[in-house]
Amino acid sequence: MDRLDAMAVLLAVVENGSLSAASRALHSPLPTVSRKISELETHLGVRLITRTSRKILLTEAGESYVNAAREILGRVEEAERRASGEYIAPRGDLTITAPIVFGRLHVLPVVTDFLKAFPDINIRLALSDRSMSLADEHIDVALRISPLTESNLIATRLGSIRTTVYANPDYLRRHPHPLHPRDLVHHDCIAFEGVLSNRFWTFRDGEQEISAAIRARLSVNTAEAAVDAAAVGLGVTRIMSYQARRAVEAGLLVPLLEEFEQEASPVHLVHLSQGVMPLKLRAFLDFAAPRLRVVLR
Repeated sequence: MDRLDAMAVLLAVVENGSLSAASRALHSPLPTVSRKISELETHLGVRLITRTSRKILLTEAGESYVNAAREILGRVEEAERRASGEYIAPRGDLTITAPIVFGRLHVLPVVTDFLKAFPDINIRLALSDRSMSLADEHIDVALRISPLTESNLIATRLGSIRTTVYANPDYLRRHPHPLHPRDLVHHDCIAFEGVLSNRFWTFRDGEQEISAAIRARLSVNTAEAAVDAAAVGLGVTRIMSYQARRAVEAGLLVPLLEEFEQEASPVHLVHLSQGVMPLKLRAFLDFAAPRLRVVLR
């Protein structure tokens, strides 16, 4: 039995949630996956997983063994990278995640330029407004627009972004300008679901935080949809400044109530704390950080 291979199969089963899902991920027949798990359990003399009709569950011994297997395989992978020269010249694969709109507008151009400059590096760019777990989803670098709460992350500060209320000039010709957040209750609002409430928007009036009721004529789940609806004069929306930048530059949206906005959200590139940083990761951080700081000025 190849114990390293058996460990990798076990981790695939745990990460994918079932033997059949691991079989698909590994491109290995299901009987082979099942046999390798059974052989590993026989070798150890203990049951590692409990199979149910819906999913697999780790036993107490399985939990301990999986943690050890992750560390062992991680050390083996690092040794192989060193031997192959990854720590001598930038090469290999990187997985990067960023919010959808910011990623498309600003991260993707940096990535394309980076790939031209480093032909031995390949990148998987996952754009999502969901905060993805770097460890669980095997992410090398994430761009985060929010205060950082995870203590195991190393962060490179890029700047900050404000969340602002916007409306089309034609809409404002037909409706009175809101002078205070409480005026929003009299306006048609476009709510960006999942990020902001479709009932209340929170502002600051001096040192006091205020919750302003809104009347959502339309609720959408992407910033692009909120921008498009506001740009044609449907109503007032509230989104991050970078999401509205092109529409503002085109004269389709104007900012409102800026003096009542909350503090800007910090923007960081983050990665997991590790031993010797792979050169491919250092190369990307050194390349991307100064370019992204420019767009956040």
